Amino acid sequence: MIQPARFAIAATTVFNGTRLLQDHAVIVDGDRIEAVCPRHQLPEGLTVTERPADEWLAPGFIDIQVNGGGDVLLNDSPTAAAMRTIAAAHRRYGTTSVLPTLITDRPEKMQAALAAARDIPAGAGILGLHLEGPFLSPEKPGVHDPALIRPPTQDDVDMLAQSGLAVTLVTLAPECVPATFLTTLARRGVRLSLGHSMATYEQTKAALAAGVTGFTHLFNAMRPLQSREPGPIAAALESADASFGMIVDGAHVHPAMLRLALRGAGRPMLVTDAMPPVGGQAPNFRLGARTATRSGAHCTLPDGTLAGTALDMASAVRNAVRLLDCTLEQALSYATLAPARFLGVEDRVGRLAPGRRADMVALLPSDVRVVGTWLGGSWQDA
Repeated sequence: MIQPARFAIAATTVFNGTRLLQDHAVIVDGDRIEAVCPRHQLPEGLTVTERPADEWLAPGFIDIQVNGGGDVLLNDSPTAAAMRTIAAAHRRYGTTSVLPTLITDRPEKMQAALAAARDIPAGAGILGLHLEGPFLSPEKPGVHDPALIRPPTQDDVDMLAQSGLAVTLVTLAPECVPATFLTTLARRGVRLSLGHSMATYEQTKAALAAGVTGFTHLFNAMRPLQSREPGPIAAALESADASFGMIVDGAHVHPAMLRLALRGAGRPMLVTDAMPPVGGQAPNFRLGARTATRSGAHCTLPDGTLAGTALDMASAVRNAVRLLDCTLEQALSYATLAPARFLGVEDRVGRLAPGRRADMVALLPSDVRVVGTWLGGSWQDA
């Protein structure tokens, strides 16, 4: 069946990114949302798709940290085709926008990933690129190859400042880079996030003043919260203008710590830190010379080191409700509007509102089971 260019989707419950609307409809024109209105105000003659009464309609999920999916790891194949495969694997779980994430690698891999992201047209569900490293602390490498962790060069400044992408996100350890590196990139529109860092509280506050606006997988791979050295975590939780990513898989961070984080002033976001098993078939994958294995919703190296997750965003939303005592509306906002605001793309995605791209998800609220998504107004079966 060919979808008309202008149509409406009606639902008993619509979450628009900020609040619940009852008996509303989303009018789509092409790949954009024309209006969100009460069902009884729909224009006559418009084709209307009625969703079952037990479904919610919500904005498509946004995942800013996606290392892989569909049995593909971006570091193994930093190409446009790999990015599309990864995005498609996550789309079945309601994620309509991703930032493919390249973990610490050689400069030529970084350049290849940036070029690949530039080759992908707008509307494909790929917002840009997340470079997690290589400007990290050798004391907090996680699964990143310590041999590839390094300080930035002028070539790195030029490459990132001239990325040509709508969104470029860089995770770094601010204590390991010059302050001018932060200010230069921030002025050029690069989003900066603290991660894999041993920064002190004072160093973190200085980094926030210099242009850092995010914290990558809060609590993981960073200086721990201590009574006389609060480090990055305290700075994140008291900074109303900063966003922090949460991996809610029950393994990376104890739920009590995340519940505590939600009481702070910072802006929470859900991330998956997903690896190739999401939407794939193979339980194992290679990380350089090492083999990582899926274990439930997380992945580990043979020595037990956490190596990302097998988490999808629908499961992250479900876990936020189940483990963090969030309402479903709050959890959905952490997966939609919050990351859109952090990336500066709220005018394009993250809300069901006029002018935004028609990226939507239909889900069953009882267990946050995704039954289908729309990418730019085009229906995709779950």
